[in-house]
Amino acid sequence: MKKLAILDNSLWPEIYDPAGHWTEFVKLPYEVFRAEDGEFPDLEEGFTHLILTGSEASIVNPPAWVEKEVEVVRRAVEKGLVVLGSCFGHQLLALALAGRSHVRRAARPEIGWIEVEIIQEDPLFGQKVKLWVFSSHYDEVCGLEEEKFQVIARSQYCEVQAFRLKGKNVWGIQAHPEINPANARRLLTGMLERNFAGRDLIEKALGSAVKDSGWIEVISRHFSELDRAGG
Repeated sequence: MKKLAILDNSLWPEIYDPAGHWTEFVKLPYEVFRAEDGEFPDLEEGFTHLILTGSEASIVNPPAWVEKEVEVVRRAVEKGLVVLGSCFGHQLLALALAGRSHVRRAARPEIGWIEVEIIQEDPLFGQKVKLWVFSSHYDEVCGLEEEKFQVIARSQYCEVQAFRLKGKNVWGIQAHPEINPANARRLLTGMLERNFAGRDLIEKALGSAVKDSGWIEVISRHFSELDRAGG
């Protein structure tokens, strides 16, 4: 039986509820663990899938709990779980599996609805195509080794929009396909209220037309269908 652990990395649930966003689409039995509260899954309790959510924190200057989450990620990969990291979770995957030199501050934040190009057909992300998806990130993944990782998608300002750990059901995605337009506005408004950097970009995103290709439908379906290694 499949069982999902969601590692919720959010800091302010009143503006950003990543577990709620993901479970709207991924229909697996699940448990939520809040990293900031020191909650982490026991991977001996039958979990087959793991989602690492986004966060208002920065991977470049990470909170103390990231060290424990890195251990959980490495153990999940060793055990053959199906793993998906989104935004901060995507970066945390790179940190855990490639090292600190493979995450950095982005030269240009991507905030709002962006166009992403899938450059490699993939069992999780789908066919090669260009599509629109919501994004909100200030950090990014960089310089992944081709021998170990496969870059799946890119955008105008981010070369590693998605990647896969070769030979494993382990993926990272920089954007937020799971955030619908209403929740995107809630997050962006909260970012303004908390004086996030790039105020002009946030205001521009709030004033722009929604462009969402529904990529989450493909990702959530494929993620749920995948089996853990040996499972």
